Amino acid sequence: MNNLYSNIKDIWDVAGLELSRIFHDGGVVLLFFVATLLYPLIFGFVYKNECVRELPLAVVDDSQSVESRRFAKKLDATPEVVVTYECNNVEEARNLMQQRRVNGIVYFPKDYGTNVANMNTARACLFCDMSSFLYYRSVLSSASAVLVDEMQFIESERYAQAGMTGESASQMIQPIRVEDVKLYVPNGGFTSFLVPALLVLVLQQTMFLGMCVLYGTSRQKRLVQKSIPARLRSQGLLFRVTFGRAMAYLLIYFPMALINLFLLTRLFDLPHIGNPIAIILFIVPFLLAAIFFCMTVCSFVRNRDAGIVVFIFFSVILIFISGAIWPQSNMPKFWLYFSYIFPSTHGIQGFIRINSMGATLSQVKFEYMMLWVQTVVYFFTASGALHILLRFRIGHQKISSETV
Repeated sequence: MNNLYSNIKDIWDVAGLELSRIFHDGGVVLLFFVATLLYPLIFGFVYKNECVRELPLAVVDDSQSVESRRFAKKLDATPEVVVTYECNNVEEARNLMQQRRVNGIVYFPKDYGTNVANMNTARACLFCDMSSFLYYRSVLSSASAVLVDEMQFIESERYAQAGMTGESASQMIQPIRVEDVKLYVPNGGFTSFLVPALLVLVLQQTMFLGMCVLYGTSRQKRLVQKSIPARLRSQGLLFRVTFGRAMAYLLIYFPMALINLFLLTRLFDLPHIGNPIAIILFIVPFLLAAIFFCMTVCSFVRNRDAGIVVFIFFSVILIFISGAIWPQSNMPKFWLYFSYIFPSTHGIQGFIRINSMGATLSQVKFEYMMLWVQTVVYFFTASGALHILLRFRIGHQKISSETV
């Protein structure tokens, strides 16, 4: 019983000392609290509109027919594009696209109207701005929707001319009714697709950068040994030190995670159909794995600014290999297994499935277990890294004293 009390007391002593170090460093406080909340807010407000609307479009109508004008009017009526220019030739429209004044061109050849009227195959050309995937997606989706509607309109006219109207004609035109339902992202928006992944990644990356600043400062000012209670340092009880420090970071980041993953998802009306209890149970191993992972890496940071380089280099890579942007099934095996090193990969996958898709913990069992495995592995690596760091500092001090 006394041993248990001693363990708990040592852990909370270390946690208190670590919290004191954190709150006495303005840069770390800024990263842990302000940046962790500010980054998701910026992402949410930047992508608040979800979809790209009213993109300017140029129409080149060499056909000058009723059919081509009807198609162009329907395009103009879609929410994604607006017909802003009616050009005399393709070259004029191309110049507008090169000047970034339009994001798409629709070209109707001279025989378009004739072919439609004569029930022949009619051809129209669509040119999309590929400088942004969202431009291409919006222009193509609007043109595709108009094309389907125009085909149904042409068929209905043909059946009407043949004397078929009403329900019989509609069944001939569309024998199977198709409803477009976007699962888990109802509005098909970019924010609902990307921001949930960024909410998880921000937690890990701000934690990493803040620890780099804190640990780098300790090494620069030679305060590594002073950051650990003398009794624990002398008796080699570094597991308690590691666990105590982790408790300090968990006390800070658990509330921050709740704000990011619960409050902000509702603030920006992101998908949030998951069970809150399941999300909380999933957050705990993710935060612990991220904490021990960051402690392991940051133990070898030599100065306050070194972590910034690593942070900038890895942030973009981590979002790509997480599987949120590019499916993991299409990744080369090397990059897939490489992504398993980082807690953010399993955290992003599990959180999206629980929060946006309504999965249970049993349905994200692989990600959940991997986070607990990472927690155990990185706990020992963080303790080992601390042991190496202390031995290095003691050896360095002995060499310095002998030199003097």
